[in-house]
Amino acid sequence: MSGERIRAVVQKELRDFRRNRFLVGTMAVLPLVFLVSPMITLLQIPASTPVSVIHHAVGGSSLLLFVVPAVIPPIMAAYSVIGERDQGTLEPFLTTPIEREELLLAKAIAVFLPSVTVAYGIYFAFALTIRFAAAHAVSAAVWHTPQIVAQLVFTPLIATWAVWVGIAMSVRARDVRVAQQLATLASLPAIGITALITFRVVTPSVRLAVALAVVLLVIDIRAWRFVSKLFDRERLITGSRAKPS
Repeated sequence: MSGERIRAVVQKELRDFRRNRFLVGTMAVLPLVFLVSPMITLLQIPASTPVSVIHHAVGGSSLLLFVVPAVIPPIMAAYSVIGERDQGTLEPFLTTPIEREELLLAKAIAVFLPSVTVAYGIYFAFALTIRFAAAHAVSAAVWHTPQIVAQLVFTPLIATWAVWVGIAMSVRARDVRVAQQLATLASLPAIGITALITFRVVTPSVRLAVALAVVLLVIDIRAWRFVSKLFDRERLITGSRAKPS
């Protein structure tokens, strides 16, 4: 595993993302959609509202924020392989000495970094606004320790899962839009775990959040290995799978 080769691919991918107006526009506009709605909802809750209603509203708003790390990565990751093919740079890329695990890890990191940065930015903008502008009971629910831990821990784990799903679709699909749609749908079930905590179906605690995070981490690592096996250089170049010797 060469850190230098991985770093070079990451830098190349980030440059390509900056030149893609569609991705830049999506990264700028889409997160705001998921920020404005929950923020307005919580800001309109009066202080006299029952605690159970507040917790339900906060849970729904928090769950909506989890959609950001589940939706943005597949949109970007879908370009990881198909984008190279469309630009005519896939074949030269695949003939380089970089190993497939290194290549896929670098592409995943290049998608992960801006996605998680945006997701965290949206969350902290939401949390700070609620802290200073919402009713005290609402602020206390949003700044509840298990709630914060869940957001901080699960955001990168959901994003990582979504990245690998997006890259897997990009490896197998022939059209960017199809890859994006399939990857987005496949990444959404990961939010179900966090829904159990945000809606307090399962009693939230730091220990529970850490335990679920470990499970997701193991799944993310296995996803990397699985996607690496899907990555067939000959099939991507010629359109047919390599024949066993």
